[in-house]
Amino acid sequence: MADYGLFGPDSVTWRVHTDPVLAVAGFFALAVQSLHPPTMWGTYQNSSLFDRQHAFARLMRTGDFVAVRTFGGTAEVQQIGARVRKIHTRLRGRNPETGEVFRVDEPENLLWVHCGEIIAYLRVAQRAGILATDAEADTYVDEQRRAAAVVGLDPESVPGSVAELDAYFQRMLPQLRLTEEARAGFRMWANAPVPLWLAPLKIVYPTLAALAFALLPGWARGLYGMPSWENPVLDAPATAALRALRMAMLATPERFRGGTPIQRRYIHHALDLMRTDRPGLQAA
Repeated sequence: MADYGLFGPDSVTWRVHTDPVLAVAGFFALAVQSLHPPTMWGTYQNSSLFDRQHAFARLMRTGDFVAVRTFGGTAEVQQIGARVRKIHTRLRGRNPETGEVFRVDEPENLLWVHCGEIIAYLRVAQRAGILATDAEADTYVDEQRRAAAVVGLDPESVPGSVAELDAYFQRMLPQLRLTEEARAGFRMWANAPVPLWLAPLKIVYPTLAALAFALLPGWARGLYGMPSWENPVLDAPATAALRALRMAMLATPERFRGGTPIQRRYIHHALDLMRTDRPGLQAA
């Protein structure tokens, strides 16, 4: 039997994560994850994401991790998961307001990062038209419990449906706020220094970040001091922009769609498998 790792050609996850418009979800996830103070403090104090010299490379390594976790074989996923868990085990954060020291890999922090990532992929996929039904959306969230286990979470403790995911964020709202670290971080990530040969990204990244903010759920926009309303009519321009971006990306040959060599290799391999297993599939 073929070893497809956590998911496989028939999964909703592969259909979502092979779509190039998911690039927007990276900025969406950062915006949501930054609203949980302990997560932000732990990141600020330990991660090269806040080092202008290394921020771009750090963002790319995160994308590589997601690519391997999503499309890699069982051994690859186990290896990269063990490496990430080992790193997290050593990290500590400090609450600058109380002086309290905490473990970065506390389940509460890991769960927040996971849910912030999944709501980003989910909402972008829904608004872009990749996920057309509620059943597909629920399946996607449920499949991502397997991804949560890779970083050390108990899958049974992780939301397994859209309703459970939404309820989780409602429970977390009292703990969320915009810290100075979050403001500084997102300003830099949306304008991260890039190698000279990737200079066009200096225009692309702020554009993707602005679109990601427009797609955020109302409660998240409100915490950033933006209008917190959610209305299909008022949200229509952001949805239209996202779908236009997706069409432009899909019209671009696969080899020119960006990403690191690792991301391109895994995504292209997954697309080949999806087409082979389901010849009628119109994959991204």
